[in-house]
Amino acid sequence: MAEMSYFTLKRFGFQIFGQVQGVGFRPFIYKIANELSLNGFVKNSVNGVDMELEGTTLQIQEFMNILNSDRLPPLARIDKIEKVEIKPLYREQFEIIDSTRNVNNGSKVALVIPDTAICKECILDIVSPYKLKYYDYFATTCTNCGPRYSIIQTVPYDRENTSMSKFKMCDSCEDEYTDPLNRRYHAQPISCHDCGPTLSDTIENTAKFIKNGKIVAIKGLGGFHIICDATNDEVIKKLRVYKNRPTKPLAIMCKDLEQVKLLASISSKEQELLASKEAPIIILNKAVDAKMKISELVAPNIDRIGCFLPYTALHHLLFKQLQNPIVATSANLGSEPIIIDVQDIKEKLPFVDFVLDFDRDIVNGVDDSLVQVVRGNTQMLRLSRGFAPKVIKLPFKSEKKILAVGANAKNAVVFVIEDSIIISPHIGDLGSLKAFEFFLRTIETFKRFYDFEPDVIVHDMHPSYETTKWAKEQGKELVEVQHHLAHIYACKAEFGLSKDYLGFSFDGTGYGTDKTLWGGEIFVGDERKYSFKGVKLLGGEKAIKEPRRVALSMLFDNYSLDEVLSLDVEVVKSFKQSEIKILHQSHTKNLNAPLSSSVGRLFDAMASFSNLLQFQSYEGEAGLICEQNYNPDVTDAYEYKIVDGIIDIEFDFFDKELVTRFINTLAKIVLDISKKEKMEVILSGGVFQNKTLLELVASGLDKENIKYYHQQETCINDGGIALGQAYYLVQKYL
Repeated sequence: MAEMSYFTLKRFGFQIFGQVQGVGFRPFIYKIANELSLNGFVKNSVNGVDMELEGTTLQIQEFMNILNSDRLPPLARIDKIEKVEIKPLYREQFEIIDSTRNVNNGSKVALVIPDTAICKECILDIVSPYKLKYYDYFATTCTNCGPRYSIIQTVPYDRENTSMSKFKMCDSCEDEYTDPLNRRYHAQPISCHDCGPTLSDTIENTAKFIKNGKIVAIKGLGGFHIICDATNDEVIKKLRVYKNRPTKPLAIMCKDLEQVKLLASISSKEQELLASKEAPIIILNKAVDAKMKISELVAPNIDRIGCFLPYTALHHLLFKQLQNPIVATSANLGSEPIIIDVQDIKEKLPFVDFVLDFDRDIVNGVDDSLVQVVRGNTQMLRLSRGFAPKVIKLPFKSEKKILAVGANAKNAVVFVIEDSIIISPHIGDLGSLKAFEFFLRTIETFKRFYDFEPDVIVHDMHPSYETTKWAKEQGKELVEVQHHLAHIYACKAEFGLSKDYLGFSFDGTGYGTDKTLWGGEIFVGDERKYSFKGVKLLGGEKAIKEPRRVALSMLFDNYSLDEVLSLDVEVVKSFKQSEIKILHQSHTKNLNAPLSSSVGRLFDAMASFSNLLQFQSYEGEAGLICEQNYNPDVTDAYEYKIVDGIIDIEFDFFDKELVTRFINTLAKIVLDISKKEKMEVILSGGVFQNKTLLELVASGLDKENIKYYHQQETCINDGGIALGQAYYLVQKYL
């Protein structure tokens, strides 16, 4: 009887959750089911993919073995499978059928997936003259690559729900689209020269403008890039003036990996990331003996350079006409989001000499992702195109729908739906009305994707954050999470951690429970046990732009006014004596001089004392320059003391190796406290973007066999705050 049942037909219904729509998953199922002579069907649903399989126990087991193997399509990922036995129907074929809609008004949980770089097969299509259909076609894509998040309006991911809906497929494209064995089966952006989007001008003409030293704007997957020749000093100088971007590094797009290697030193991990389907910008070390010269104005004053590779057919076709690398920076103004509409280019960026547009709309703007590699591991600095929306699975279902709104800087938002934490792509600094509108638009986009209305909104403690003010206007249940604790919980979320840890949370500034500005906090569990000695920020926010103000404040802490005025050092000479006297009054009387324990501000002061930087034009500039001036031959550190949990470093402000000894001291403090507390360690916050510091800390902890965690796939800076807010809530209350 047992043998009989083994060959008896059985039918099972499956719900498959994960990254399973728009990635070739259904044709993969179709092909395997037919190979194994199973009958049934597969379809998209608002939850993911629904499937019914009928066959013998042996056939179905073989099918499941393949489903759990590495044979999945390149972009597919299965998070969970739910299976139930149902009555056999005794049919003779396996079908792909139409998607089901959300008729019961339940939660939509089918994942919206990120845009990905053009695949090798599609590159071959556009460069091979014998493949006439796609040869030189700028929008070539297939099921394994191309736009997703940037063109989708709602789920399920069907053509009618994307900005491709207005393009009627030609017969040839429809044949490919409806053939389950074709690479372009149900590739929603499928199109060709005859039926797809068209360019506003030629690629050849665009290339001529670039070669002639002009500034052009080119539409990409998630928005426009401003582009110019990366070897041309004059055009880059103009671009910096027009964008009011004096020294902040500009990313460059290179023709291929070989060209990157001419400019930068590159590890195997960095090479892997550059050529990955996500195709992020990678921060690399400039080559000491660079074989190709680019303008010093691309990344002035630092030894790093951000490089990425062509990730659309349009980019590859452009490089058929160009030999030099190109500057490719987001088209925007100040703290505004990336521009997605050609009209905004003309109105906001009148300095652009030429625009290459196409008539497929960008529904959701998405910036380029930014990554660096530390000790062979990825460190995410901007989670966006290619990586986001990103999903972290919970081991349980949340009873409440949660919206976490993050911080004001490097904003991203997070949604908790059932057992999924969904992280939006990078939104940016909310320092302008346009940026805040983008924040609101992103929330509405995800609400539309998932029929989402939050039960609870989680926000930062800072009363002046736009995110906090917005949250308090929504009439929802609210939970506030302290900024630096959110950094710790973001790391816990990435690794699925739940117990107590020793958490080092070092960043620029965040609002503390005592209403001062924190930024150098050490937690035991959820309790802040240690903190760096506070420094008064003379002029408030002005001190963040002027490192000299932080340094001057530290001088006031240690010397009398007359002694400070008599010092023959650059930080003092950069002020008029009358200014120093006024700032001393501010320091003495606490007038617009908020106290801050920020390690980020200490880096600012070190840059100022060392005369590396008195004014910074972009966030983190002082830290980058300090890191560049680190001397690995100097291994000693400053003495420090801890009294009542306050860490007080005994600085020598006039030490020629001040920067190096300061970084060494930070690493020593982390190691000493870790040895004392005897707990596993979490490292988070924007200061740990400093590769030298992180490497020193990690090396020290490794030697002591202390287990530690730092984020790799989510943002270690303020881009991770919303994730930490959401995870704090699900860990503490749900």
